[in-house]
Amino acid sequence: MRVAIVGAGLAGMATAVDLVDAGHEVEIFESRPFVGGKVGSWIDADGNHIEMGLHVFFNNYANLFALMQRIGATDIFLPKEHVHNFVNAGGDIGKLDFRFFLGAPFHGLKAFFTTGQLTIVDKLRNALALGTSPIVPGLVSYEAGMKLIRDLDRVSFADWFRSHGGNNHSLRRMWDPIALALGFIDTENISARCMLTIFMMFASKTEASKLNMLVGSPAEYLHKPIVEYLEARGTKIHTRSQLRQVKYTGSGDNIHITGFDIASGDSIETITADAYVCACDVPGIHRIIPTDWRKSTFFDNIFKLEAVPVTTVQLRFDGWVTEMSDRAERHQLAHAAGLDNLLYSADADFSCFADLALTSPADYYREGEGSLLQVVLTPGEPFIPMKNEDIVQHVVAQVNNLFPSARELKVTWSSVVKLAQSLYREKPGMDPFRPTQATPIDNFFLAGSYTAQDYIDSMEGATISGKQAAQAVLASFSDLKQTANCL
Repeated sequence: MRVAIVGAGLAGMATAVDLVDAGHEVEIFESRPFVGGKVGSWIDADGNHIEMGLHVFFNNYANLFALMQRIGATDIFLPKEHVHNFVNAGGDIGKLDFRFFLGAPFHGLKAFFTTGQLTIVDKLRNALALGTSPIVPGLVSYEAGMKLIRDLDRVSFADWFRSHGGNNHSLRRMWDPIALALGFIDTENISARCMLTIFMMFASKTEASKLNMLVGSPAEYLHKPIVEYLEARGTKIHTRSQLRQVKYTGSGDNIHITGFDIASGDSIETITADAYVCACDVPGIHRIIPTDWRKSTFFDNIFKLEAVPVTTVQLRFDGWVTEMSDRAERHQLAHAAGLDNLLYSADADFSCFADLALTSPADYYREGEGSLLQVVLTPGEPFIPMKNEDIVQHVVAQVNNLFPSARELKVTWSSVVKLAQSLYREKPGMDPFRPTQATPIDNFFLAGSYTAQDYIDSMEGATISGKQAAQAVLASFSDLKQTANCL
């Protein structure tokens, strides 16, 4: 079977890996000049690695880790201390410290009852809310807990949390930064299903909440091994190749795809295959679906999904921003110093950030230079129309508010990447509109982290969607073979 895939993000490449391993021929078309989708990265004219977001790999990314192990990329992650750090104004650090001699769920209870990020009242109210959540029955039966969690898609996490005894101070100081880091929207606007799914995974598995960062950039350490694996098995990957039109015959319930018109430069070529997969994000699939198809509820529902904006800022300093205790260490440039972990904040417009020169040194540490801070501005709406230089000044002021000790440091380089439409907006009530990977069209399939799967819009969600898309394609091929044999 020949399969044409549009989109070379993690979803498209995960789909391709399963299909080529099953013996099929795959060709991938990507409109950007690089692969990776929302996890894409590239090198600018001065040799700086630019990213479209801050990418963190939790230990519960089981499908993504299995994919990388399968292709032989086993040494690409750097494990971080099992602590979630909240940096507050003035340099105060509030920790969720999961290190404990007992495993799940006791390590989580220890982390929440000992954190300095919450008051005693907050902790009691959190205990009441989480103690009456589906997480508790989920510790006995994971699937029973997840069934209850899926039913909570209709309400926001904040409304659910308050209705179970939680308080607003906890939402503002802890849960908002986490929600913004996960889905780029706060707890008042994110589905309870989305947040509680993550909590269920963290509570049931000791190491699930432990995180890793890439050794270096996504282009080098995540995408390159996948591309090499696919190309070694005959897969052709075309960048700067955009799907202009889906060609098809029939109408209503009897549509059949006959080809993809792919534009590359000034030329357009019609690509034909046995199966066609669109592994896109929300705005991408909105552009692709022909108007006629919206007569189908399946396809029309996809247009109810929205995407959220995000702005990612990288700042290089002439010293070490997160080294707060030792002034001499902060100003020396002989080695990296500071907090080597993902960082959250409730006191800045960036929900999560990290010093990549520490966390991912292979491509981001430079001799004779200091921190490379990467921050994610969420919610992103106010920043999309702003000038890049104004955004940089705004971020620097907030960095100095969090790290007063770094006010003597100067920014030596900066980058701003804006995505007006990024992750799909996981607001309440959206889950029923997420499409399955198999569509009503017999030879047309979908992949992408917005499609139906239990995880959130993330790298793990994209990988799961790709695996499910490949399964749907293979099941369709099996049905065709059985029909042919009968004939």
